[in-house]
Amino acid sequence: MRIAIDARELRGRPTGVGRYLGQLLDVWKTMPEAAEHEFVQLAPKSGGGTLWEQLTLPRLVRKAVADVLFCPGYSGPVRPPVPMVVAIHDVSFASHPEWFHWKEGLRRRTLTRMAAQRAARVLTISEFSKGEIVQHLGVTPDKVEVVYPGVTALAPVARKSLRPPDPVVLFVGSVFNRRHVPELIDGFARVARRMPRVRLEIVGDNRTMPRIDLGVLARKSGVLERIGIQSYVSEDDLWQLHRHARVFAFLSDYEGFGMTPIEALASGIPIVVLDTPIAREIYGNAAMYVDRPEPELIEDALDRALTDERERAHRLAIAPGVLARYSWQACARGVLKVLEQAARKGPPSN
Repeated sequence: MRIAIDARELRGRPTGVGRYLGQLLDVWKTMPEAAEHEFVQLAPKSGGGTLWEQLTLPRLVRKAVADVLFCPGYSGPVRPPVPMVVAIHDVSFASHPEWFHWKEGLRRRTLTRMAAQRAARVLTISEFSKGEIVQHLGVTPDKVEVVYPGVTALAPVARKSLRPPDPVVLFVGSVFNRRHVPELIDGFARVARRMPRVRLEIVGDNRTMPRIDLGVLARKSGVLERIGIQSYVSEDDLWQLHRHARVFAFLSDYEGFGMTPIEALASGIPIVVLDTPIAREIYGNAAMYVDRPEPELIEDALDRALTDERERAHRLAIAPGVLARYSWQACARGVLKVLEQAARKGPPSN
């Protein structure tokens, strides 16, 4: 079977969807079940927006004589020439349109809904997201398959005993309004006034709308010299940040899965997250929860995560049981099974 893959997200600096697809491709290279298939990666040399997706990608799929098309990044051709499997990781743009510029939100809602309805199967990464997809995109539950992603530790747990001079609170992920980074800065500043050596490191592209200037908030916090803000770091630098982190904070109202906190947990770092249904599904009792994104509550949670050795040990002892649910081998096997099922359905009727 020839599997065509929309590989746009592997270009440049892969995050999110790109890292997800990269992990699948790495596993498929060595998986016996995948040896009988050919994976054809399709991507433009530059650009790669909606016009490429809707006009050029179908032609490339036909040229590749593919049996099935895998689109891992929320959308795909509305007239796919072969059975299509689309991965939709969350539908925040439909569930919370107020978080998006009207034009971008409309584009995402339109293309994702059409792709979901035209796809042979829809993949997603949590039961929470499946419910959201069914509710907002107009597809039936039997069309949506949940395949949990795997988790990779970003720093060896065995190295965690090498504690750095300064304890670090770490946030990694694109900065959206729903992730409450301003409140994290405020809560951290309250802790920092009592703990003179603690640092906050924020890594992620600022995608807030309306725009929030994190640099201004850091200056106003009174502890500017202990707050680092970077839009992107290399894999080596990310490894070092995880190796040095004592706490990972991720206060998101809405996620399809929430990969960066579970990677931190796999690296032996206690995690502080907002108490939401998806957080409970993914992290279980291995996380420390904050009821609401209020600076006082964040301060208390960070304080406990930094200083309460019994609580830290308790959460990290629970972590292996939670992490056992997430395997890239199992994920790659599950996605491949869905692709095989979709290919057997034959070409769509356009």
